Amino acid sequence: MTGAAAARNVVVLGSTGSVGSQALSVVRSMGGRVRVVGLSGGSRWRDLAAQAREFGVEAVSVADREDALRLRDALDGCGTEVLWGAEGLRRLAGWGGADVVLSAVSGGVGLPAAVAALEAGKTLALANKEAMVMFGPALMALAREGGGAILPVDSEHSALFQLLRSVPPEEVARIVLTASGGPFRGMTRSELTRVTAEDALRHPTWQMGRKITVDSATLMNKALEIIEARWLFGLPADRIGVVIHPQSVVHCLVELVDGSVLAHMGAPDMRLPIQYALSYPERTAGPVERLDLARLGGLEFCEPDFATFPALALGYRVAREGGTSGAVLSAANEVAVAAFLNGEVSLPGVVDVVEDVMDRHSVEPAAGLAAVMAADRWAREEAQSCLHRP
Repeated sequence: MTGAAAARNVVVLGSTGSVGSQALSVVRSMGGRVRVVGLSGGSRWRDLAAQAREFGVEAVSVADREDALRLRDALDGCGTEVLWGAEGLRRLAGWGGADVVLSAVSGGVGLPAAVAALEAGKTLALANKEAMVMFGPALMALAREGGGAILPVDSEHSALFQLLRSVPPEEVARIVLTASGGPFRGMTRSELTRVTAEDALRHPTWQMGRKITVDSATLMNKALEIIEARWLFGLPADRIGVVIHPQSVVHCLVELVDGSVLAHMGAPDMRLPIQYALSYPERTAGPVERLDLARLGGLEFCEPDFATFPALALGYRVAREGGTSGAVLSAANEVAVAAFLNGEVSLPGVVDVVEDVMDRHSVEPAAGLAAVMAADRWAREEAQSCLHRP
């Protein structure tokens, strides 16, 4: 962006979470080039109030009415409109003054907001991968037809987006997503059954929220990313690969038809893809530390262990089946991860629950948002039944 360019108005959904907080950190580093006009924060209304005062936003949204009343009192005199619930999140996503909506909410709750943003013609900076997993083809169609756009914020998909812009589609043989392997790389399934929530929440290279950190431990996060890549880039499952790369420095690979390979490298810092999405199509200097390859020393790559980490196979299954299978996988996983964090199921049991629910589901076309959300509700109920089944 040039100094004369008007500030880009941004709404941050999920601003009190890990990615949302990092997004606000990026905004601070960008000076007046980005202006925050709206924020949502689930149930953390005190944090949201502090953010709203700092950025002087036009509107905020929280999950329930009681927190909205507390937030309204906390922001008395600020001129900030206070919204709440699913409708509040949708209104904020389509906020009239916003150019970009950065969706950093976790889970399926972010899907209706993503739809609202695209229907309003916004640029959707998407960190909420579950929305794409649940309703990917329709979201891509909405972006094309409604005058909006989708910019991926996941580090791997942001990297792929950047690389694929420079290559004619007919020259791409396949893409490869990298995965750190999580904190339990090399463990057996028996050893994984003894892993605690505290163990799983210590990721070796990334600073993330609780749910995505557990997903990284089971490799379900990579399964979700396989599905996300399927719809974002229009590539079939057999042209999407995964490789384990513990250093998390190479974020993706693009293999070309002549056998050459393009790699996108950078520090394992979510602020980098966030900044790219907020400044796109330009690049700006930012707060992320430069990559020092000499100090890094070496890069490792190996094949994933599909037997010990079966979530990957489920990701490929959804990428092939499409329809309501993505909503079912995503919803069942949310329930199972919450159960693991509460000590109700083992780490391998998380994926067992998801697979059980998927096996009980008859995949149907994702005919509309209502059908997808119905599949989401069914999968949540079925996952709870699986958890309590003797």
